[in-house]
Amino acid sequence: MSGHSKWATTKYRKGAQDKARAKLFAKLIRQVEVAAREGGSDMNANSSLRTMYQKARDASVPSDTIDRAIKRGTGELEGVRYEAVNYEGYAPSGVAVIVETLTDNRNRTGADVRNLFTRNGGSLAEPGSVSWQFERKGVVVVADGDEERVMEVATEAGAEDLSQDGGRFVVTCAPNDLSALRGALEAAGLSIESAELSLEPSSTVLVENEAEAKRILRLLEAIDDHDDVQAVHANYDIADEVLAGFYG
Repeated sequence: MSGHSKWATTKYRKGAQDKARAKLFAKLIRQVEVAAREGGSDMNANSSLRTMYQKARDASVPSDTIDRAIKRGTGELEGVRYEAVNYEGYAPSGVAVIVETLTDNRNRTGADVRNLFTRNGGSLAEPGSVSWQFERKGVVVVADGDEERVMEVATEAGAEDLSQDGGRFVVTCAPNDLSALRGALEAAGLSIESAELSLEPSSTVLVENEAEAKRILRLLEAIDDHDDVQAVHANYDIADEVLAGFYG
C-alpha cells in the first residue's frame, strides 16, 4: 500500500463550515431518496442506501428525516422524483471534472452546469470524454491512529490501498466493501472521519501555478454550490503550499 496521499489535491471537498447546514441536509436527503427508489428500503440488501443512510447520520441529519426520505423514495410518501445525471468537462489547465447531480429537471440543471463551466474558465465536454479517467471506489478517512494498526485492520477487511494525509489515513476499497471496511475499522476502535463512495482519478494533472490553482478551485466551488450538485470530482494535483496560499 502506498504511503503518500493525494486525497487533498485530487478531489475538491469543501469543509462543513463552508456550507449552510440546510443545503447540506437537502443534498444528503436527495441521495437517500434516490438510493431507496433504485434499490428498495431494506438496507441489508441495498448497500447504496446503507452507505447514504450512514453518510446522512454522520452529518447529523435526524433519523426521522432520513426515514421520510426513504419512504418518499419507495413511494410510501409523495415526493419529487429525482434522477441522477452526470456531467463531464474540463477546468483550466486541462483538469478533468465530473459533476454528479440529482435533479427533477434535466434541462434546467444541464443549462446551469454548462453556464457555470463557461463563466469560470472551463468547458462542458461530451459524455464519456472524461469518465474513463476515473474509477468508483469506497473511501474511508480515519481521523487518527497507529499506522501499522490501521493497515492491519484495513488489509484484513479487504482494503485496496492506504495513504496518509497529515495525521489522517485514507483507505480505499471496492465500492461493495465500503460498509464492511468501515465496520471493521470502527470495531477496532479507530475514529472514522468520513466514509463514502467516490470517483478516484487514475492519473492527475500537476498544477504549480497559483493563479491557475485559484481558477480551478473557484470553478469547482461554483459548481459544488449548485443545489442539484451532489459531488464534484477532479484530477488536479496542487502542491500543499499553493493550496495554503489560496485558502490563507
